[in-house]
Amino acid sequence: MHALHFSASDKAALYREVLPQIESVVADETDWVANLANTAAVLKEAFGWFWVGFYLVDTRTDQLVLAPFQGPLACTRIPFGRGVCGQAWAKGETMVVKDVNAHPDHIACSSLSRSEIVVPLFSDDLCIGVLDVDSEHLAQFDETDALYLGELAKILAKRFKLPRSEERRVGKECRS
Repeated sequence: MHALHFSASDKAALYREVLPQIESVVADETDWVANLANTAAVLKEAFGWFWVGFYLVDTRTDQLVLAPFQGPLACTRIPFGRGVCGQAWAKGETMVVKDVNAHPDHIACSSLSRSEIVVPLFSDDLCIGVLDVDSEHLAQFDETDALYLGELAKILAKRFKLPRSEERRVGKECRS
């Protein structure tokens, strides 16, 4: 079992503490659901965000489907290109939304969410899902979050191995 330790006083330093700990947690585990679940738990504990979790691509329905998360009840399916998550998937790039109520296509899974960051996850140049983080505070996320959560996405991508039965279902080209 892993014991987590956080002592940093600023956001960048906290990320520098958290990312190696997540890398250690997922290093010996081959099950991607377990790795995503533990990653969401570590991020929620370290940063205290309102909601943190993952959506995975289902190419049969052209939707993101809810995967492991920490926080209140969540939207189960998000269509390609819709909402912040669907747009990050479609564009293949991180999206930072300082005020979700000002975003023209925000999908409100919770009225308590005020800001959001979504980071696409890639495996073999396919977008396989997104990391979605919501805060109950305006302008919670910035370039520092985008940088370090992007690094986290790369760590997770190295560990992402689909079961044979899932290989044709997950992943979609999303870079233009």
